[in-house]
Amino acid sequence: MKSNKAATELLNYCLSKKDENRACPLVLLSRVASAISGLSNLEAILSIGLNTTLELVDGTAGGIMLLDEDSGLLSYRLYRGLSDEQVEQLYLRLGEGIAGKVAESGKVIIVDDISSDADAIKTHFVSAQGLRTFVSIPLQAKERVLGVMNCASQTLRRFTEADAHLLHSIGDQLGIAIEHTRLGERLKKSREKYRLLARQIILAQEEERKRIARELHDETSQTLAGLALNLQALIEMVDMLGIKNEQFKTMLKKTHASTVRVNIEVSRLIADLRPVLLDILGLVPAIRQYAETSLTPLGIRPHFEFALEETKTILQQEEEVALFRWLQSAIGNVVQHAQAKHVIISLQFEDGNLVLRVSDDGRGFDVSKIPETGERGRGYGLFNMHERMKLIGAICSVHSEPRKGTMVRATIPVGERWKSRKAGARYAED
Repeated sequence: MKSNKAATELLNYCLSKKDENRACPLVLLSRVASAISGLSNLEAILSIGLNTTLELVDGTAGGIMLLDEDSGLLSYRLYRGLSDEQVEQLYLRLGEGIAGKVAESGKVIIVDDISSDADAIKTHFVSAQGLRTFVSIPLQAKERVLGVMNCASQTLRRFTEADAHLLHSIGDQLGIAIEHTRLGERLKKSREKYRLLARQIILAQEEERKRIARELHDETSQTLAGLALNLQALIEMVDMLGIKNEQFKTMLKKTHASTVRVNIEVSRLIADLRPVLLDILGLVPAIRQYAETSLTPLGIRPHFEFALEETKTILQQEEEVALFRWLQSAIGNVVQHAQAKHVIISLQFEDGNLVLRVSDDGRGFDVSKIPETGERGRGYGLFNMHERMKLIGAICSVHSEPRKGTMVRATIPVGERWKSRKAGARYAED
């Protein structure tokens, strides 16, 4: 009922002003709403809000003060008709001055003649400028005051209840814009922290993988290799000594064969933990080697379409690692599920992005039937691929249809880095 009454009063007020030489208040309110919905820059939105309010009250000076969440102080974000010296050192606590009281109470304060008001700040400026009417409006969202907007006019003017409702409406809209901007800034900071933490985790994981791979190579693999050589030597000694115990000879040969198989599996595990080529030569050779060694023995032919042969000048270390791990998952899915004969792996630069694709001619599947929650089982591998790309600010997409194969794509934005790389290449040529 209260909002309906306020809306009716605003409409009647607008109609009563239609013959005056100023814009209809609802038009001014609409101007602010359009700025909030159409602009993303807070400074521009607040500027339009301030200018509109100054026009509404015939103001000659004014500004918007924002409340610092940490210090609890109000300070000017932007202003009109005021000098830098007048505002740059002006900080108000809650309850201090007219603006401080508005920020504390969350209610509009309208002063008919500020020159004689006891709560006025900068009285010498008020007198010098001949300011009379003063309006201070809370900028709030969810009943929380985020700042105030002050407007002063050189003419005396009586404000009605409809005026107060209109000013409150403008303040509420600007408050929502401030809240959205701050939430966006917090979200951006949180994402940056998340990405930084994720990168640190990836690097820590890779360091641990590297350490385990090194220990497996230096200790376990060497021990198994030595054991296999000793067993081979025993087999040869048994033959030389003419021992006829066939069961003993069979057990020796089986033990030797098992040792060789375990050593081969340990070598494969070392390569999976940390491919040497990724450290020595970089991402592209590592992709080529991993695809060939994983697919060719299974009768799957890999084809490569690489627009560049090295990525170290474009990608950071954690990005190369994440892309390689993503590729391992993609090839793993081909081996386990696709029943494919051919796989195409391409690395291209497209519209400011580095794009890695893995396409197969296998049986495909209905993407819409794969759960997005990452539950164990169906879709878990794809979910992990999506999450791994998110960690480095990249995008993973999947395209597939039954009996028409599958294409997975990882897209990393590298526009500025690519430009720097090309500029460096041109400089080297010159």
